[in-house]
Amino acid sequence: MLLDKAIVGCKADEVEEIRSLGETLERWLTEILNHHRTGASNGSTEGLNLCVKKVNRAGRGFTSFENYRLRVRLHAGGVTWPRCPSPPRIRTRAPRSNE
Repeated sequence: MLLDKAIVGCKADEVEEIRSLGETLERWLTEILNHHRTGASNGSTEGLNLCVKKVNRAGRGFTSFENYRLRVRLHAGGVTWPRCPSPPRIRTRAPRSNE
């Protein structure tokens, strides 16, 4: 397999950084292959983590967890507000004609 050849070549190189790359590729071999087999990624999780960290930095220490949770959901676009009931229609009388 091409990746195995790349790992062997990197680990045999004389430059320390290239050897380190070979060791890293060897350690992550299973995960790399699984990503290419399935297309799975943790990108959405990492994106949500970034969103939560940004809200936390901007919040400067929320005292209420419920407010913090709501702020994160607002920032991430995951809030569905309940629909406000429409106000009752006020019926008025038609003006009387002075005939």
